[in-house]
Amino acid sequence: MRGRLWVGTSGFAYPAWAPRFYPAGLRADELLPAYAARLPAVELNNTFYATPAPARVAAWATAVPADFRFSVKAQRGGSMLALSRDPQEPVARLLAAYRGFGPRLGTVLFRVPAPVRLDGAALERLLAAWPRDVPLTIEFQDESWHVDEVYERLRHAGAALCITELPPPDGEPDPDPPTIRLTGPFLYLRLRREDYTPEQLAAWADRVEPFLADGRDVFVFFRHDPVGRGGELALAFRALTSRRGARPSSAPGRP
Repeated sequence: MRGRLWVGTSGFAYPAWAPRFYPAGLRADELLPAYAARLPAVELNNTFYATPAPARVAAWATAVPADFRFSVKAQRGGSMLALSRDPQEPVARLLAAYRGFGPRLGTVLFRVPAPVRLDGAALERLLAAWPRDVPLTIEFQDESWHVDEVYERLRHAGAALCITELPPPDGEPDPDPPTIRLTGPFLYLRLRREDYTPEQLAAWADRVEPFLADGRDVFVFFRHDPVGRGGELALAFRALTSRRGARPSSAPGRP
């Protein structure tokens, strides 16, 4: 069976995306249902700044169809406590909120900021404390983490490495696209350029196609922007991968 593409944007609560992405005149509580009618997944931004109340989580979960998925950015204070000290209590506190998403929880995204350098022992403690029934993705922003030792620890724990494409610094040529390393049961991409050409989208669709054909789910999130271009890119990417998936495939069953 072919894997599922869970594509969307980082955040959805942007009234200024109307009329380019949203219909004009929507109330705040109508934005998520309108978003979910067009895209199958969202990477929540506001959970990074504060742990949501159970009522807020329940409202989000009931506003979308059963086949929608949330990627929840772990609250930055709790996630850093989980990495810097005994992780048991902060992990339990975070998951007490995030489990409220139920089957609509696609993954929890831990973001490890650039000032934090490689600490293999801390990572091992976090991975040991994290329950296997909650999918975990980790984004390491400092290059010191991008070594074989870390990739192997993630593989052993069944955690996904977040692959992030950043825009080139002003005045510098485009770098090569980031290497894709699969460490967990699914692939997770954050495509953070301000815009993508049709050729760049097609190149990324070609890169993820083997994983989808092999039965792997793939999460892809475009950055939010002032006018809704990220939503357009997500829709275009979904159309590209759908056309590729229409070709005959002898892919094995999804794990």
